[in-house]
Amino acid sequence: MNSIIGYYSTQFGELWKKSLDNLLIESFNGALSQCNIEKEQIDAIFLGNMLGGLVDSSLLLEAHIAELLEVHIPVYRVEAACASGGMAVQMAHEYLLAHKDSTVVALGGEKMTDVSAEHITQALATAASPTEQAVGLTFPGVYALLAQIYLKKYHYTEEHLAAISVKNHSHGVLNEKAHFRRYVTVDDVLDSPYIAYPLKVLDSSPISDGAAAVVMTNQSSLTKSSKAATIRSSEVATDTISLAKRGKLDGLLATEIAGKKAFKTSGLKQKDINIMEVHDCFSIGEILALEDLGFWKKGQGGAQAQEMAGHVESKGNLIVNTSGGLKAAGHPVGGTGIKQIGEIYLQLTGQAGKRQVASVPTCGLAHNVGGSGGVAVVTILST
Repeated sequence: MNSIIGYYSTQFGELWKKSLDNLLIESFNGALSQCNIEKEQIDAIFLGNMLGGLVDSSLLLEAHIAELLEVHIPVYRVEAACASGGMAVQMAHEYLLAHKDSTVVALGGEKMTDVSAEHITQALATAASPTEQAVGLTFPGVYALLAQIYLKKYHYTEEHLAAISVKNHSHGVLNEKAHFRRYVTVDDVLDSPYIAYPLKVLDSSPISDGAAAVVMTNQSSLTKSSKAATIRSSEVATDTISLAKRGKLDGLLATEIAGKKAFKTSGLKQKDINIMEVHDCFSIGEILALEDLGFWKKGQGGAQAQEMAGHVESKGNLIVNTSGGLKAAGHPVGGTGIKQIGEIYLQLTGQAGKRQVASVPTCGLAHNVGGSGGVAVVTILST
């Protein structure tokens, strides 16, 4: 079985004094040190990065990373917009399934705050439909349309969306590496400025710098000598990049398909999952995710979100986004999916520190989305 045996994340935030190189090296070396292995034991590296060519003017990152780390092993760059990190783990998992007695690193990161807000917005928008880009529809605008449809169809209000931010900020306070470590109230969220109706500043994840890495192996000697979590499944699904061509707009079909595949492959069901990290780039994103993954019935997410606000646990002992989610922990897009999986790993192995849930969970799920639902990765871990 493939397992994760080590994880490390840099600080997420506005890291003016660190370059992308600094962040990637720190996370790579940090992950290796967590499980006491040397880089000579690594057989391949999978790098999740979206914006290297657009923001850092740096392509062929495979060779660049090999030069930085002084290695000559295969390095694969994975680009799937905001799902680049989750996809890097998924491809690393597939590599291990095909290569016995191997150990790899899934590494992801982004440096996003060194350019103007306009520049980074345009760069992120390249993962949207060209037609939608042409009319100026940014990612906040895309998710705002999804939120408008959801609120109208199921008779919810902006307060229901705000509940997601309240909960995830309360978790982020306990995460020493989170971009934001402060509580917010429903009133705080409602009083923050609109960026695209009905989404406001405090409904939205920030522009962040940061990197994360996980060490993955199928070598039994390493899993026995380290704290390990088994990868039960890691599945990907895609959908149209254009909203206009989707069959529904009150959910993400890619999430639904990837989730069903992941549960089938793992042999587990929703009731077996104790803890989750889901893609809350905007507050509506978490509500849609929990419905699309089958944890909440369609249309019940708004009410369930309010019930969770201010609480760590919800009905059924399901705990969501202990890292603070993208909303509070931050969203350096290439590193986000790896941070999500790393947080599940920490919780399952009892290494989450102040964030550790009272009863150590046995099964967890990470959900990473790119292109507002153009691609989704669902990964399930267990002890």
